[in-house]
Amino acid sequence: MSEPQNRALRLGTRRSKLALAQSGQVADKVRRLTGRPVELVEITTYGDVSREQLAQIGGTGVFVTALREALLRGEVDFAVHSLKDLPTGQPDVLALAAVPVREDARDALVARDGLTFEQLPEGARVGTGSPRRMAQLNAYARSHGLTIETVPIRGNVDTRIGYVRKGELDAVVLAAAGLNRIGRIDEVTDFLSVDTVLPAPGQGALAIECTADNAELIAALAELDDPYTRGAVTAERSLLAALEAGCSAPVGAFADLLADGQIVKEMRLRGVVGTTDGSTLVQLSTTGPVPETYDQAMALGRELAAEMLAKGAAGLMGERAH
Repeated sequence: MSEPQNRALRLGTRRSKLALAQSGQVADKVRRLTGRPVELVEITTYGDVSREQLAQIGGTGVFVTALREALLRGEVDFAVHSLKDLPTGQPDVLALAAVPVREDARDALVARDGLTFEQLPEGARVGTGSPRRMAQLNAYARSHGLTIETVPIRGNVDTRIGYVRKGELDAVVLAAAGLNRIGRIDEVTDFLSVDTVLPAPGQGALAIECTADNAELIAALAELDDPYTRGAVTAERSLLAALEAGCSAPVGAFADLLADGQIVKEMRLRGVVGTTDGSTLVQLSTTGPVPETYDQAMALGRELAAEMLAKGAAGLMGERAH
């Protein structure tokens, strides 16, 4: 069934300022690629309306389910997600049509008085809703002889930065990519190197999804795909999936390309899992040929996860209840 070429493509998006910004950027690219109008369809997800801590409502999937249901009901043609929000299992009825070039994957500090992380005062209150960030920030502070207090927070970027502006917190940690996409990167007082804090698997990357039977749209959206980004996030998510099966501790992962001059030689995958107080971290890395297939990228992640589990990752926060 071929559709009229002039019908607007409907792009499903969350309603947050960040989601609308990143969906708007994708819509512009799809308009240019297809010559068709693209309209944003705003969908409210459970993660947007719930006031509970993300850790309590089950983290992954809460922002994704409503968008996927709209796709399957035919209310939207395609959807844009933050890739780190996607559950690791991909349903057969949906296609991950494109993973565009990744934005900055780092975490960023927005602190009072322009402070960097190492300049924070003793006992500084640092807000983040992410156990992954808490574990690594606490470990990093401890290794530098600092004591910080990580404070769980939720809310959009305005709300989070507002805690610092109002003096309730000394700093908050947010994803650099999100701040970039909404034009607030100049508020960052310190970028946390991936050598210090490994990002969430897929952080900084977007996922563009449509139904698996829409061959025409899959072919059009494939133009936006970046094979290196896709390989990297596939390896990171494979690591996450393998660790999730054996442990419930927060996971950080990052895959990057190692180049010799202009020639890309290998992909390095780093992973970390730890207790939220940062007292124990299992942090390992592996390096291999740049994956050329989905299966090779998945294998890279599984291998590193197996090593991390062998080093005691599973014991850090108790076995996951099955």
